[in-house]
Amino acid sequence: MTAIALRMFDADLLKLRKKRGMLIWALVLALLPVVVLFTVKAIQHSSTPAQYGPAGGTSGYADGLRLLSAFFGPLAAILIGVEAGVGDSAAGVFRDLVVTGRSRLALFASRIPAALAVCWSIMIAGYLLVLLGSYAFASNLPTPDGALILNGLGFTLLATGVVCVVAVGFASLTNSKPTAITALIGWQLAASPLIASISSLGSARDGVLSQSILHFSPIHFGGRADNVSMSGGVALIVMAAWVAVLLALGAWRTRTMDA
Repeated sequence: MTAIALRMFDADLLKLRKKRGMLIWALVLALLPVVVLFTVKAIQHSSTPAQYGPAGGTSGYADGLRLLSAFFGPLAAILIGVEAGVGDSAAGVFRDLVVTGRSRLALFASRIPAALAVCWSIMIAGYLLVLLGSYAFASNLPTPDGALILNGLGFTLLATGVVCVVAVGFASLTNSKPTAITALIGWQLAASPLIASISSLGSARDGVLSQSILHFSPIHFGGRADNVSMSGGVALIVMAAWVAVLLALGAWRTRTMDA
């Protein structure tokens, strides 16, 4: 059983690696904003050092981590998760996989670790860029210590991994790549911050996934993170509920859809 699961994982991983368009855009979303951030800050510092401080250091690290973990990284995770969730149907090979006698639930389950493997590989590359910029352009500023580096990496993997898994489940449920990408990006960029900013909703805002993720951030996010205050236990429950519900719906759709 383990050997079969590994072969299915390898097959799904290979499918994602062959999607060069998706990989390129995921890399662009995860890496380019970080490069632009440190480049612009370095140019500003070199041209007007009295007004702009060095690009790196702890402050530059915090800016880079915000971009990667809470803004552009989750968008790349959505692209990867959606591709993993609906790739077989979009390519017209789902029927061929079903007629081999493989369990539909197994076919669905193998998509998740494959999507996470690709997602986290890209996020680690982006995080290394953040560290490189933080140290290379630190000048006389203090740099992140070991604890902050590990916590930042863990938060980046958590923030993007949860979104990626949710995207796998949602894409499998909708069975439509454009619909899944549009809905998830719209929710991530527009709906979630808007709902979190409406104080009259009270504790109902605790159910916003992005807010539960930001609770575990090792750095301050400003107003966006201060919109909703919740305990660590509540944040964990919200994340687990989102993942469990979307995966259950995706698995149900995969098991019942026409081949």
